[in-house]
Amino acid sequence: MRLKILSYNIHKGFTTWNRDFVLGRIRAALRETDADVLFLQEVLGEHRGMVKHLSDSETRIQFEYLADSVWTHFAYGKNAIYADGDHGNAILSKYPILSWSNQTISDDKRELRGLLKARIQTGPGQEIVLANTHLDLTQNGRDSQTEVVINDLKQETVPWVLVGDFNDWNKKVSPVIEEKLQAVEAFKFLHGKYPPTFPSFLPLLSLDRVFIYQMKPVLAEALKDATWKRLSDHLPLYVEVDLEEAA
Repeated sequence: MRLKILSYNIHKGFTTWNRDFVLGRIRAALRETDADVLFLQEVLGEHRGMVKHLSDSETRIQFEYLADSVWTHFAYGKNAIYADGDHGNAILSKYPILSWSNQTISDDKRELRGLLKARIQTGPGQEIVLANTHLDLTQNGRDSQTEVVINDLKQETVPWVLVGDFNDWNKKVSPVIEEKLQAVEAFKFLHGKYPPTFPSFLPLLSLDRVFIYQMKPVLAEALKDATWKRLSDHLPLYVEVDLEEAA
């Protein structure tokens, strides 16, 4: 049995440089992947300031609009809150979510970041923890947030997936996560390197990660065809893991 995972920084539904709002096209592309679980970053919750520019369907909360009738279980972690709305991370799942939580992992009010966790049931007696995060732009921020994430996941006793936009362009926090949590990064495990995902039209920087614990990644790719390059400023990551074989 495989779990199909997709991680994507959707850039609040805008293309690179915020030129066009393409949330409807993002929803169509996500459906084509047939992923079991989606880990989304930079998702708008309330967005009152944009209402006048959007269609009736697009004025809905973004994670609900994207989930629709495909991913019927979802969780949203509100991190940044401002006058016209909020944004954060979301997890959308085809499997039942048994419980979920959202933890603030930063002290800097200018860069509010969170760790969203959801526990899903993939079969009788089989549970997996899904963790989604988006780390700071500064190294000090990433270092401190990584420690919080590590200390949190050390408490988990079931297999887990830690996914998100780590902004780890210099590859400093990823080895720490792998070592301290005894986890594997799916792309590095299968291809020997982290995947370039930013900017989407010419991916040079490796910002996004998929860490796996007590499961074996069997497929990992950055989706980089023309469709994805015209959407967010990040490329999405697609990973499949074997639920029955440890890495």
